[in-house]
Amino acid sequence: MDKDRIAGAAKDIAGKAEGAFGKVTGDAETEISGRAREAAGTAQNAFGQAKDAVRDLGEAASNYAQDALDAGGDYYRDGHRAVTAKIKEQPMTALLAAGAIGFTLGVLLTRQQRQRNWRDYYR
Repeated sequence: MDKDRIAGAAKDIAGKAEGAFGKVTGDAETEISGRAREAAGTAQNAFGQAKDAVRDLGEAASNYAQDALDAGGDYYRDGHRAVTAKIKEQPMTALLAAGAIGFTLGVLLTRQQRQRNWRDYYR
């Protein structure tokens, strides 16, 4: 609970009491002052509630992100274990697959562009 909510509730109660006292005694100025204090207390209480809501939302988002991070770590560990197990079961297949991937990347990354002739632009 936020301190603004506590202070706002206190102002609200004090304003109600002051307004009631002004109404009983017939003092319009005291009654108006009480109503103004009550309105200020209500506004401060609402501000405190909004701050609490934002704080709760931030905590919920932080918890969600932490859960997602933990789940991602679990998926990574499970995948790593599965790949390691397959490599231990079939090392030659893994070696051939890694070689094929490396060769393909090498061809794709070192391929030179064909030099264009002026005739290529005027066909």
